[in-house]
Amino acid sequence: MIDNYTFAHPQFFWLLLFIPLAIAWYVWKKPKQLADVKMSSLQGFKVKQSILPKLKPILFALRMLAVAAIITALARPQTKEVSTRVKTNKGIDIVMAIDVSASMLAKDLKPNRLIALKRVASEFIDGRPSDRIGLVVYAGESFTKTPITTDKNIIQNALKDIKYKYGELTGGTAIGMGLATAVNRLKDSKAKSKVIILLTDGVNNAGFIEPQIASELAVEYGIKTYTIGIGTNGTASTPFSLNPDGTFSFRNMQVEIDEKLLKEIAKTTGGKYFRANNSKKLAEIYDEINKLEKTEIEEFRYTNYEEKFRIFVFFAGILLLIEILLRNTLFRSFI
Repeated sequence: MIDNYTFAHPQFFWLLLFIPLAIAWYVWKKPKQLADVKMSSLQGFKVKQSILPKLKPILFALRMLAVAAIITALARPQTKEVSTRVKTNKGIDIVMAIDVSASMLAKDLKPNRLIALKRVASEFIDGRPSDRIGLVVYAGESFTKTPITTDKNIIQNALKDIKYKYGELTGGTAIGMGLATAVNRLKDSKAKSKVIILLTDGVNNAGFIEPQIASELAVEYGIKTYTIGIGTNGTASTPFSLNPDGTFSFRNMQVEIDEKLLKEIAKTTGGKYFRANNSKKLAEIYDEINKLEKTEIEEFRYTNYEEKFRIFVFFAGILLLIEILLRNTLFRSFI
């Protein structure tokens, strides 16, 4: 409540300096206002001394409180209630194309590349409340996991469901297919800005659409593409064979990422290429993309003021009325 309190004319509070001056004047003048009567003896006066003379300063205190209340009323105390309305001026449609080939189970990012990616992507999605986001997954072929939508619960649930499933998709890495599918999801979008975030840990070795053709389609539809190569430099513990129980056997294998191709895709479409060789770097990359692709938001603020000076005027009136009544009744004989 205090945070919502404000004053329209706070300059009137300078008048409060009058109060300590008035108190000083009252203290200095009080002894001179009392009459002295010299008597040779008080033995004839048996009357018990009254306490009322000692309470007389109450009248002055009431008057000063009334003055303080009037000054506060002049400052026009108000309470304010602020309401906001947010309007998105420039929405962004984003499709995240995620490589789900077996190599994404490599353990150079902990616990593996795919899980590390999902964690960072989830935070990225939460940081884009005003944008529509879709998911595309690809290996040797590609498909749409979810179309672009503003429902973040749908996106997050679909992201959690992404995992490597043996036999679900043809083996290999079809970067061109993944990019083309993402372009297809965005080509009819009416958004002012359309973005693809394409992530892979390998080289284009499958699919019937060349990455260069997919890049040209992205340019034709005004779609910017950020490409991310994921994997350490050197070797990584990577799946190389399937065991009878359905688990993978791992061995250290050379990390191969076609960085030249990914840089070319990014440059052609007006995007940017990044290399994520650890989980921290991957998070930094998504954070940078988040800063590069800003959604313009216009905020309208409405402030409603409610005047509160009346209660101080009423309080001052009550104090003055009490002072007048006491001065003309209880303290009458001592004035």
